[in-house]
Amino acid sequence: MSISKRAIPDASTVDEANEIVRGNWLNAIELHHQQYSGNLKIRDILDIGCSVGVSTRYLADKFPSANLTGLDLSPYFLAVAKYKEKKSPKGTNSFQWIHANGENTGLDSQSFDIVSIAYVLHECPARATINLVKESFRLLRPGGTFVITDNSPKSKKLQELSPVLFTLMKSTEPFLDEYYLLDLEKAVKDAGFVNIQTVLTDPRHRTLTATVPY
Repeated sequence: MSISKRAIPDASTVDEANEIVRGNWLNAIELHHQQYSGNLKIRDILDIGCSVGVSTRYLADKFPSANLTGLDLSPYFLAVAKYKEKKSPKGTNSFQWIHANGENTGLDSQSFDIVSIAYVLHECPARATINLVKESFRLLRPGGTFVITDNSPKSKKLQELSPVLFTLMKSTEPFLDEYYLLDLEKAVKDAGFVNIQTVLTDPRHRTLTATVPY
């Protein structure tokens, strides 16, 4: 909730902020897939670094006919995700929750139509980010869509943070410098993706979308 409220401080409620931040991200995915993936139906979606399943649930609501897989390194987060799923109203999606390393998931190649990594990469060293991108390429079917949403190095809001706030933020984010210095678009291109686009989907966050070529 704090991610959205910090991004949209003028929103009257957290729900309104969430609808803007998450809605813009989801719309970017849908638009990219429609534009570059032809008639590839969205059947299977993987959410890498799903945490307690917040982004996974948003993806499910946006794509109600898809099967959702949430993957995370933390069994504790996954336990919460499973609990929240059981307590949520039943929709048309199916869910599975996997405890694994996103750099080497052990999942079958070409088994997903969308792979999403939301608010994860700023927590990772550059080498892990590159491995996550390569693994996402392996997991996607031809024509599949890859999406990353996270802090934007070009965000005026982030650039204008006071030194005290920026220092506080860095104290809990040890890989922040590596994240900002990595050329993410190049890493995605080097992995084999095409149609790479990056847009500022709210004042703090960018969304990068790309396609696995046919």
